Amino acid sequence: MDNNVLLSIYKYVIEKGDMGICVVDTEGKLLIYNKKMRELEGVNEDEFEERRALEIIDFEIEKSDIYKVLSSETPVLNVKKTYWNKKNQEVTYISNIYPLHYEGVLVGAVEFARDITQLEYMMYQPLRRYGAPLTFDIITAVSAVVKDVIEKAKIVALSRMPVVLIGESGTGIDMVAEGIHHDLKVKNDMFIALICRRDEETVLKQFEKYIVEKEKITFFAERIEYLSMEAQEQIVELFNNYPNHQHMLIASVGKDPIDLIQEQQLSKKLYRLFSGITIYVPPLRERKEDIMPFVDDYFKRHRDTFGSSIQGLSDEVKEIFFKYDWPGNLKELEVLLDEISSLLTNETVIDIHMLPAHFKWKIQHSYDNRAEDTVDLFIIKNPNDIRPLDVYMKEVEEYYISKALDFHQGNISKTAAALGIRRQSLQYRVKNYKLNKKSENID
Repeated sequence: MDNNVLLSIYKYVIEKGDMGICVVDTEGKLLIYNKKMRELEGVNEDEFEERRALEIIDFEIEKSDIYKVLSSETPVLNVKKTYWNKKNQEVTYISNIYPLHYEGVLVGAVEFARDITQLEYMMYQPLRRYGAPLTFDIITAVSAVVKDVIEKAKIVALSRMPVVLIGESGTGIDMVAEGIHHDLKVKNDMFIALICRRDEETVLKQFEKYIVEKEKITFFAERIEYLSMEAQEQIVELFNNYPNHQHMLIASVGKDPIDLIQEQQLSKKLYRLFSGITIYVPPLRERKEDIMPFVDDYFKRHRDTFGSSIQGLSDEVKEIFFKYDWPGNLKELEVLLDEISSLLTNETVIDIHMLPAHFKWKIQHSYDNRAEDTVDLFIIKNPNDIRPLDVYMKEVEEYYISKALDFHQGNISKTAAALGIRRQSLQYRVKNYKLNKKSENID
């Protein structure tokens, strides 16, 4: 086939595909910026012509993931981004960025962006109640990290300390919040979940109404950073006007609250109001041992409710579930099981042919975009040593921070300076990785 014909085909596939693609040279000049990427960024066709990629994406150069890849020649994978694009549309996508080499020389970088905006919106829906209160007993997780979350949550319930829950959508944060409410030694009158990303005016009215009318309410402000700074300050003022309240305050945020404060998405006063303690709820990709208990519980309820014969997953489907990164966490898994179960007849096992086509596509795409390990930080002797890439990268980061702390005798400030990150960010990571013994010398 003629090279010009092939080139035309490649251009057509790139432009018509539903994957955002951005290619830049080593100077940041745009080489490819396809239709889907323009839609994600909210950029018109006229805008991207003759402009540098970093200007379009509107990131500071030192913070740009593309710039990091060009500087380090190392891939940046599974970066989840949520922001308001240039058309004032809220967009969420997962991005993989790879360095491009030609004959051993760096010539640029390519970014593949998978749009999960609708998935992210769906994941804000709470996990199903099954007609029962969401107590700690209903949580099926078996991982050590979630058991630690529940242990801390029970301490919160006992002490009635205000708490900030940190984690992605769909992880089950709503279950932890309501579990705290039901575990209170002195019971509250009611549990009120306030979805802050939806109707700011309604959220403020509910706070104002129940602070005054009721004596003991459990307020759960879900993703409180989505409120405007003005609304956040109003909530602080409301509680300052009623300092002797007996309400229980729970809030959730999507990432490190210190970063949110510095990015002016979270009021420092509001954070102090809610943060007697903070609890990090890890995403499902970091605790995949919790997948099968959730699936088994789901199918048990399906058998009890519908009299079905379904028992579980085939070995092939189990392997697929363990390899997938689950950007929508437990909620995505629950929705997928709903879709599969709606077509059940007399099956006893979920086989691969029963998986929805859209999920098979996502799985295939996930496999296609995984880069081979090129950094020899951990020795891999055989196939059994291979772990999911996100788990491997977390281990690399934990190992790297641990070594940096060792070299600086556990001094947080010196280690943070050496790593080029903020002191608060290092403290947050130290807490998550349970490296506290290495960081006793906090100046």
